[in-house]
Amino acid sequence: MSTTHDRALTISRIVSAVMLLAAGGIHLFLVIDGAGGLLGVAFALNFVAGLVLGVGILVVSRRLLLAVTALGLAFMAASLGAIIVSITVGLLGVQPDWDYPLIRETAIIESIGVVVLAVATVIAFQERRTRLTPDR
Repeated sequence: MSTTHDRALTISRIVSAVMLLAAGGIHLFLVIDGAGGLLGVAFALNFVAGLVLGVGILVVSRRLLLAVTALGLAFMAASLGAIIVSITVGLLGVQPDWDYPLIRETAIIESIGVVVLAVATVIAFQERRTRLTPDR
């Protein structure tokens, strides 16, 4: 494994974790700030998932990294999709607009997070494929 590839893998893990933790942290803030009911529960679960996946990407072994990055990507894409659905047609009885607290910031962070996690998943896939392919 090349040093450049190891560096890219490490950087992608760190940036992915930051994006997941930021997205989860925003949802925790919204719960603390007063989001209640079913929406508050969904936000709390979003925080827990972001925390678990963010920490997981940093601490999991290379053998499991592809699975964790793929789960992180799916989570971030689903969370971004939920924002889009809620703004366009409503979700969980709420149809916010772009003036809802932190909705713009969340959409930006999660959009960047989808790209970062897609790159991290590709890097993890390449690392796994390289590790499993016998030397010729």
